Amino acid sequence: MKPWIGLLLLTAPSWAAWRAGASAVKLTPSEAVWMAGYAARTKPSEGVLQDIWAKALALEDETGAKAVVVTLDLVGIRAEMAKEVADTANRKHGLPRDRVWFNASHTHSAPLVKGHGNAYELGEYASRQGPVLDRYRTFVSARISEAIDKAVAALAPATLHFEQSLAGFAVNRRRVGHREYPGPVDHDVPVLIAKNGEGKPMALLFGYACHNTVLSDYLINGDYAGFAQEALEKRYPGAVALFVQGAGADSNPLPRRTVELARRYGATLADAVAEVVSGKPKPVTGPLKTAFEQVDLKFAGPVSKAEWEKRSASGQAQERKHAARMLETVEKEGKLRETYPYPVQVWRFGTGPTIFTFGGELVVDYALRIKAKYGWDTTWVAGYSNDVFAYIPSLRVLKEGGYEGGGAMLFGSLPGPWADDVEERIASAADRVAARTR
Repeated sequence: MKPWIGLLLLTAPSWAAWRAGASAVKLTPSEAVWMAGYAARTKPSEGVLQDIWAKALALEDETGAKAVVVTLDLVGIRAEMAKEVADTANRKHGLPRDRVWFNASHTHSAPLVKGHGNAYELGEYASRQGPVLDRYRTFVSARISEAIDKAVAALAPATLHFEQSLAGFAVNRRRVGHREYPGPVDHDVPVLIAKNGEGKPMALLFGYACHNTVLSDYLINGDYAGFAQEALEKRYPGAVALFVQGAGADSNPLPRRTVELARRYGATLADAVAEVVSGKPKPVTGPLKTAFEQVDLKFAGPVSKAEWEKRSASGQAQERKHAARMLETVEKEGKLRETYPYPVQVWRFGTGPTIFTFGGELVVDYALRIKAKYGWDTTWVAGYSNDVFAYIPSLRVLKEGGYEGGGAMLFGSLPGPWADDVEERIASAADRVAARTR
């Protein structure tokens, strides 16, 4: 070997030392199935407008350490399924829990994925179509593992690049009917690009903070995020586009309710991503450092049995049904749970972006707070990660009340609402986890 050739190999920049692999497997159901997200639905799905997917992006840094992000065109993923898939990935590929990240787009036009135990399930779908939901859950778990296997198998030399753009169709939905409320939103579109040896995009991981609730009929689809991914994969042949839901719990795409609008918002988001690809995104260095923690969030209770009995006679249907579930739990288990294990995860790319991921339906205040502390240009905040089980309000939203502030708890099996320290517990956990990645 000539000396100058060896010198070039020894001094190759760390951002050129990545390996990446991406995959996509269909989650489209093969039979009519109850759909998640809207409790008002009265029947199963009636067809498919667009295929839905589990997608995986596997990364390997210069140390040989691997990590995988899985994006899902689903309303959510529960902790139980995340654990079983992550355990399988660890056995097969040596991926510890902090190096597997699951994110759901929260499309309300996908099937319900049945959970275990005290699952957060809008409506009463599980009791109406149990065998179909059982089959679909088994199918989804297997397909997610398949997506991870394929992404790891596809690992090849790559470069990573990061930058952010903007898209403006998210609207703070709490101001609908309450114009006196503040209307914070997060319009950032963070984009992580994996390029192959020819310099062409092989994977586009991108995010936005807004409910996927343009559509509300009975056709399976990925909503605006699905159309954005579809548009990007047409624009960049051979690339896998993966959507990450941000802290969009209190944001809606407005106006909405037509396929034309869903396609339009998808095109807008795809254009924002393309702006990054065609611009000058910054090279991303390694190594990738990761950390994961579960912090106990407290419920505001306790509420006495007498109070639950009183609420079980309420004239408000959801309050009555929720109270009945709480009384049933007390009867079976002797008490209600006082805390919930909440997942917080951080991925830090060398001197590049730091990704904070949080469970549940995270309101925008968390993203704005974390970006202000850790850097607006290099911080990416994602909710709907690793366990989607309830709304996660900030202290402001908790005090304002309403659906995101605690009303949504009436549709689930948790006592709710959260205690006043919910925001500080999560913020402190984020700081601890981030510190472990420095």
